[in-house]
Amino acid sequence: LILIEELYGYCYQDSNDIPDTLTTITELGSPLEMIQLLQTSWEDRFRICLSLVRLLHYLAHSPLGSVTLLDFRPRQFVIVDGELKVTDLDDASIEESSCTSNSDCFMEFPARNFTLPCSVEGRCQNMNEKRNLYNAYRFFFTYLLPHSAPSSLRPLLDKIVNATGKHTTGTNARALEVIALLRLIAEYKRVPEAFIPDENYRCWPSYHHKGCLLSVFDVNEAMEICDSYSQCKAFVLTNQTTWTGRQLVFFKMASNPIVPDPDKITYVKVTG
Repeated sequence: LILIEELYGYCYQDSNDIPDTLTTITELGSPLEMIQLLQTSWEDRFRICLSLVRLLHYLAHSPLGSVTLLDFRPRQFVIVDGELKVTDLDDASIEESSCTSNSDCFMEFPARNFTLPCSVEGRCQNMNEKRNLYNAYRFFFTYLLPHSAPSSLRPLLDKIVNATGKHTTGTNARALEVIALLRLIAEYKRVPEAFIPDENYRCWPSYHHKGCLLSVFDVNEAMEICDSYSQCKAFVLTNQTTWTGRQLVFFKMASNPIVPDPDKITYVKVTG
């Protein structure tokens, strides 16, 4: 997984008209706009947070050593195919602060301060990693993770966010990756090659006048839609798509009966 915006090429130019100029060509990414992100689905925001955690892990264990981003604000990042990537490394540093005592390892933020231990080598322990982690918490996690999260995952999400804000956890991507699995396993049972012929309800907009047939990007969006309808207890992925390539899905108010169908996959909600 590439977590930094890819460099495709560069051109150095030095002439009378354009002296000492370097032009770079990078992959195309969309600027990260927090207000727009808050209007997207929780699944999309979770995916961005997961890619951010992977970036934090990489920065903490890079081949150069622990790297800190001194400017961690959203403007330093772009979105590429739904993944978060860092695009500006001008303020990256691999230097851990030197110290003679713990008081030299004081980290000050607008809402909270921390003091880290001074190692026997005279360096503040894990200061680069902790700075990245807390900045990720205050600029990203606290806004993107809890908002509109599935009810069954909120206790675990709150625990992760609070621990991150208190510096009691490291940059371990497995915590959020476990949540991604829980989202699918804990709430829905996957039944391959199966279909629910009845149990329709009407919704709007729908591609079917007697049922709720909607288009989705993936199974995560289908789960989100089903969660948003109180009567939805299951959904069926079809092998049909819209002209834009979005998959058509039937949403059902019950899961009986389920009949064999090699072209469809049924997901049945198992928790409320």
